[in-house]
Amino acid sequence: MDWTEKYRPTTLSEVRGNDKARDAFEEWARTWDDHRKAVILHGAPGVGKTSAAHALANDMGWPTIELNASDSRTKDVIERVAGEAAKSGTLTGGGTGRRLVIMDEADNIHGNADRGGARAVTALVKEASQPMVLIANEFYDMSNGLRNACRDIEFRDVSPRSIVPVLRDICRKEDIEYEADALQQLAEQNAGDLRGAVKDLQAIAETADRLTAGDVVTGERDTTEGIFEYLDVVLKEADAETALKASYDVDETPDDLINWIEDNVPKDYAGPELARAYAALSNADQWLGRVRETQNYSFWRYAGDAMTAGVAAARDGTKGGWTRYGPPSYWSKLGRSKGTRNTRDYIAQQIAVVDGVSMRTARREVLPFLSTMTHHCRNRELTVAMAAAYDLEAEHVAYVTGSGKDTNKVQSIVEDAEARKEDAAVEHSGGAFEGGSATAPSDDADETDGATEADEAGTGDQQGTLLGDSDAGDDASDDADADDDQQSGLSDFM
Repeated sequence: MDWTEKYRPTTLSEVRGNDKARDAFEEWARTWDDHRKAVILHGAPGVGKTSAAHALANDMGWPTIELNASDSRTKDVIERVAGEAAKSGTLTGGGTGRRLVIMDEADNIHGNADRGGARAVTALVKEASQPMVLIANEFYDMSNGLRNACRDIEFRDVSPRSIVPVLRDICRKEDIEYEADALQQLAEQNAGDLRGAVKDLQAIAETADRLTAGDVVTGERDTTEGIFEYLDVVLKEADAETALKASYDVDETPDDLINWIEDNVPKDYAGPELARAYAALSNADQWLGRVRETQNYSFWRYAGDAMTAGVAAARDGTKGGWTRYGPPSYWSKLGRSKGTRNTRDYIAQQIAVVDGVSMRTARREVLPFLSTMTHHCRNRELTVAMAAAYDLEAEHVAYVTGSGKDTNKVQSIVEDAEARKEDAAVEHSGGAFEGGSATAPSDDADETDGATEADEAGTGDQQGTLLGDSDAGDDASDDADADDDQQSGLSDFM
C-alpha cells in the first residue's frame, strides 16, 4: 500500500509544516455561514493541500465530493457533477447537512481551451450554497475572475525539520531501524516536498532492513526553483554568486524573470540599495534588448548576470521576515482583458495543431520565443513565415510581435502570408491533377517530379525560415518556460 495514502493525516492537527495555513483553513470552514466564499489552497506539489482538505472534512463531519479539473473540465461536467453538490441545500450525511466540494488541479482550467470550464467554475463558486475548496499548484495560472471570487490560502514548502518527525513516526510504525542522519538527508533531499520524502522512504525500506545514510542514494529530484522561493533568495539571502547559480533552476525565461524581480524589489529594498538594484536591472534590460535586436541568445547570460547577481550585490546585508510577492503588474492588466486571453489561446491552439504539441507547451515553450524572434516585425521574412505557418490574422501577428494590428507593416505581413499559403496550396495540388491523366506526355512526368521536389524544398525552406536554424529551434524547445498568462511580454500590453 502507498504510504502517502496509508499515513495521510485524518485531522488538521496532524497536518505538518503549515500551521498558519492550517489555522486559516479551519477558520474559513467554521465561519463559512458568515462569508459563504470558496477557498483556493495553493502551493507546490506535495506540501499537503489535498490532505488538509480531506482532514478538514473529517474534522467538520462533512462528506466530500471530488472533481479533478484536469480530467473533467468541460462546462457541462463541472456544472453537473460539482454544481449539483455545491448548490444543494440539504444533503445526507454530516450533522450540519454540509458537504465539502473539492476540485483538484483547478489551475489546469484555461477558458476557451476547456470549452467554458473556467467560466463555469467562476460562476459556480459565486452561486454555491455548499463550501468549496479549489486546489492549485500555480495560483497565478488561474483567471483573475476566479481568484477574486475566492479566498486564498498559501501552503508553503514543508521544512526539513517538519518532515523528519513524519519520517521518524512512519519508521516506528513500520518497525524500520534507521539512522537519524538518513532521515535528515531524505528530508533535505526532497526540498520541501513531504509527499516525495515519504515515497522515497518507502522505496528504500523495501530493499533495506536498516535505513542508513548510505542507503539514501535516490539522488536529488529534478525540480525547479519556484519563483516565490527564488525571490526570497535573490532579494533577501544570497550573495551574488549564489543568486546567479540559483537562477539556473528557476522555471522562467529571462524576459519574465526580470519583470518578477523589477516589480518585487521595492518591497524589500529602499534608498541607495534600491537605486543600485534598478541600475542592475536597467543593465539587464539593455542586454535583453540586444537579444531582441540581433536574435543572438548568447546575450541572455549577460542579462541574467545583471538581474540576479547584480540585484543581490546591491543589497546591504541579508533581510529577514516574510514578504508577500506578486506577479508583474502588467500581467494583471493583461489578464483582465478577455479579448487578449482569447487571442493568446487561439495562437497557442494553432501552434499546438501545426507542431503537434500540447496547448501548455505551445503557450509556455513556443510562444515566448516567437515573440522574441519576431519582435516588432524586424525580421519580416520570419514574421511572414510564422503568420503563414500558423494561419494568423492581423490581431494575432500584433499580439506576438508587439506591433499595432492596424499598422501598414502588420497588414502587409498578413497579405504576404496569405499569398504564401495560396502559392503553397497550388504547388501541393499540382501533382495530384497532373498524375490523373493516363495519356500525359512523358515531359509531364518530369514536371511532376520537379513539382514534388519543389514541394519538399518549399516545406523545408518554410521550416528553416520559421525557426531560423535547428539550434534556434532546439533553444526554443529547451529553454523557454513562462506562466500561461504571462506570454506576450509585448509593449502594447504592458
